[in-house]
Amino acid sequence: MSDLHHDHLYIGGNWVAPATDGRISVISPMTEQELGSTPEGAPADIDAAVTAARGALDGDWGRSTAAERADVIDRLYALFLERSDDLANLITAEVGSPLLFSHFGQVGATGMALDYFAKLTRSFAFEEVRDGMMGPALVRHEPVGVCAGIVPWNVPLFISMLKLAPALAGGSTIVLKPAPETPLSANALAQMCIDAGVPDGVVNIVPAGRETGQHLVTHPDVDKVSFTGSTAAGRKIGAACGELLRRVTLELGGKSAAIICDDADLDAIMPELIAASTMNNGQACVAQTRILATRNRYDEVVEALTEAVAAIPVGDPANMETGCGPLIAERQRARVEGYIQAGRDEGARITTGGGRPAGLDTGWFVEPTVFADVDNSMRIAQEEIFGPVLAVIPVDDAHDAVRVANDSAYGLSGTVWTGDADAGLDIARRVRTGTYTVNGFAMEWGAPFGGFKDSGVGRELGPEGLAAYLESKTINLPAGTEPKLAY
Repeated sequence: MSDLHHDHLYIGGNWVAPATDGRISVISPMTEQELGSTPEGAPADIDAAVTAARGALDGDWGRSTAAERADVIDRLYALFLERSDDLANLITAEVGSPLLFSHFGQVGATGMALDYFAKLTRSFAFEEVRDGMMGPALVRHEPVGVCAGIVPWNVPLFISMLKLAPALAGGSTIVLKPAPETPLSANALAQMCIDAGVPDGVVNIVPAGRETGQHLVTHPDVDKVSFTGSTAAGRKIGAACGELLRRVTLELGGKSAAIICDDADLDAIMPELIAASTMNNGQACVAQTRILATRNRYDEVVEALTEAVAAIPVGDPANMETGCGPLIAERQRARVEGYIQAGRDEGARITTGGGRPAGLDTGWFVEPTVFADVDNSMRIAQEEIFGPVLAVIPVDDAHDAVRVANDSAYGLSGTVWTGDADAGLDIARRVRTGTYTVNGFAMEWGAPFGGFKDSGVGRELGPEGLAAYLESKTINLPAGTEPKLAY
């Protein structure tokens, strides 16, 4: 990796001096030493970024064709492919993600999202003609405007792309505010925007803290906000956008349930189930952290899960064999350890883990942990822990499993594991979550992603994700008119 100490912000298509001398120091989750640093954006930097975004929207970019925009996205995608190794290494150093996950779940997924939106941009009907009562109606899908994208630290490039790619596809412009923990990968993205020839002002990136993020959310010249993060913060952002009648997408927390049916082959499903439950060191909103097993097989499931989790290699995330690396920060480890203690206090039983791994005195590590004898009312079953902690909950049968899965404030993801895919589909239809997988875990770029209940508002990915960055306009035309469509 090259020098990771940056002195400028990406605003208006250029690296520019920040408004203040504030700095963000990035601490390695593995070494606990400084990895790099960037300027800390201030409200004045947000003002400059929004001004640049407005200028690009009112200029050539706002009048660009779908093909021109798709070409820009394709060039950015090509750079992601070219630089994937460097990006994966950077994410592993910055976030602590195991290198294998960084390649596939962090960088690979980001590139695939870009590729999907490039193709969608070329095929999407930005204008269409519908039959009207008096004559044809031309329905246009126009850019929503200047967008604010607020990105968390756990999957920074991928979540940035869930906002940036559809904004580019629809002809909008965007100001991204990465989390203070992950500005280095954000600056790598900024450099790729420069090298890909993204027009000046279309994308602006300002690393900053919460107060500056609030300034971005409420900026009078922002038209749409997209936020990914905690439900508590999402409520505040949603309230602010509601007061301003501002378009908003919120992708928030999760406490997803994996239902293991009696006919599931435990040996066959366990590798995928563990990957879905502990991905990114457990720091994933879609992680399957509640494991629901019938009382008929409960002890068997607990034993199999305990054995598999105990075998997860914990250590240096830069090692391709590592399955669980350190958590993002010391405060996050303290949070996870607090939940582990809460599980003990409520009477749940730890079958593996529960402490800090031996021989790893440096780095914010927590042992992958399994709780048995969990009641769904316990905090460890109801609250998002955001660490490698699983709760195994007994249920009576498939009907009861659906009830328990739905007994949650969240509704983001879920899985069912069964030898009968048709029965699994029936269960999937009854669980109130935004995404669901039968016998595996998946996100589809061409299908909507988002949550029910406290897991958020709106959808990302798929045509629905593009629609969130568009405003629809109807133009009524005289009878007999045959308009020429403009894309």
